[in-house]
Amino acid sequence: MPEAVNAFQLLLLTGCRLREIQRLKWEYVFLDEGVIRLPDSKNGARTVQLGESAVGLLKSIPMIAGNPYVITGRKDGGHLTDLEKPWRRIRKDAGLENVRIHDLRHSFASDALELGEDLIMIGKLLGHRDLKSTARYAHLKKEPIQRAVKGIDLKISSALAATKLQL
Repeated sequence: MPEAVNAFQLLLLTGCRLREIQRLKWEYVFLDEGVIRLPDSKNGARTVQLGESAVGLLKSIPMIAGNPYVITGRKDGGHLTDLEKPWRRIRKDAGLENVRIHDLRHSFASDALELGEDLIMIGKLLGHRDLKSTARYAHLKKEPIQRAVKGIDLKISSALAATKLQL
């Protein structure tokens, strides 16, 4: 089902909530500006910035006459309502039995953090009101933690060596 694949890719590329992508209407999409303007997300209206891949994906999705939704459903004029069934198939094929659709949003936040974005920026990208919400999404991968420890270790050990303080 290409609609489901498009939905999952948009979730990965935007960090949006499932409902925001399922109910995304073409009138909210401004490809020339590279944004989606959601009039009513969980925390009110918000603008979602789009990267080139997301813009390219949206350009590839055909608009269906008489249907305002980007991710169309089986009913005329409706949006795709059930993504769990295709998600179960994808998870099974990928060997990722315990991964939820919402984990795509977590991955977006983790990747942003790994690339050096701070929690304030990630919160803005995800449309969070407070930092506590964002902190739950920012799961660090092992490599950036190791890089951070090595950098801190090098800085401190260099300072110790300069002062000739022995451990």
